[in-house]
Amino acid sequence: MALSLQDVEKIARLSRLHLTEEEKTQTLQELNDIFSMVEKMQSVDTDGIEPMAHPHEAALRLRADEVTETDCAAAYQAVAPEVRNRLYIVPQVIEE
Repeated sequence: MALSLQDVEKIARLSRLHLTEEEKTQTLQELNDIFSMVEKMQSVDTDGIEPMAHPHEAALRLRADEVTETDCAAAYQAVAPEVRNRLYIVPQVIEE
């Protein structure tokens, strides 16, 4: 897919960019180079290649999944005006 100078002008107008004629031609060349590279990448046969999350073989260092804090919910909710099923009950502030 190749862009024309009119396409670049339209993109610049929609983006509210003021480009000089030199900038328009430079932008046209750069965008067409990008589209050319994308077309080359799309032509590569990737059948049988597993998708990767990262380009390098990196193992994540994960900590052990251990409980490090005690359950203080009862202490926190002891001072609340109203609690039901471990949920704080608050007055309605928006009328229906």
